Amino acid sequence: MIARRADTKARADFATWKMMAKLNGSSSLPAEALAFLSSYKGFLETMSETEASEATIGLIYNAYYAEMGGTGTPPDIKSVPKDPIVELDNVTAFKRPAPQQTQGKNSGTSPRPRLPAALIFVLLAAIYVGIRYYFFR
Repeated sequence: MIARRADTKARADFATWKMMAKLNGSSSLPAEALAFLSSYKGFLETMSETEASEATIGLIYNAYYAEMGGTGTPPDIKSVPKDPIVELDNVTAFKRPAPQQTQGKNSGTSPRPRLPAALIFVLLAAIYVGIRYYFFR
């Protein structure tokens, strides 16, 4: 359990530190982070970027494992798959939902006819004019 937490924290911290260094924010990093980033730059001179990242994460993992109370050599954690999973088609096409069917003839109740808004407005206007004419002539 300690090993998994140390590995997760090491990967997250390294990604954060690396991004901050790319954004010229390395001055706000702690001394420990700067030391790990300098060792990463040293690894980059002799290895590819992926190998240098894994080697630096391994150093951070060893330090965190000891810091979290792990004893002895830290166990190997296989958190990165050997073959990366590549999804080529990860977009789902939008499909309109099927229209809801209205009440059928078998249900026994017929739906009430709806009055259009214009007809309702005309009726209200006629009622208003009728009341005004009747009471206020």
